[in-house]
Amino acid sequence: QVQLVESGGGLVQPGGSLRLSCAASRSIFSLYSMGWYRQAPGKQRELVATFTSGSMTNYADSVKGRFTISRDNAKNTVYLQMNSLKPEDTAVYYCHARDVIRLDSWGQGTQVTVSS
Repeated sequence: QVQLVESGGGLVQPGGSLRLSCAASRSIFSLYSMGWYRQAPGKQRELVATFTSGSMTNYADSVKGRFTISRDNAKNTVYLQMNSLKPEDTAVYYCHARDVIRLDSWGQGTQVTVSS
């Protein structure tokens, strides 16, 4: 397993931006996938954006064009740039990693609240 630590959440007004970071305890280069999920109150956890098989990206339809996932292999860190935030983006955001034997790791989560 890999240890994941998220940071960068907070309170932002609608239309604003935030950048989340997820630092891994070891190299992310060889991971099968790494990315972000979120869970709003009373809802199931859902995929936001991920890297799969190296550089392939996958985004939820609800965030396409607004969110961008990126990675810095040298820092073992994945980022989520969130622009044009909406109240419906309010959730706990979790970093996720899956290694080559399909073992899943989760971060502790970071709260993102979009409100005026």
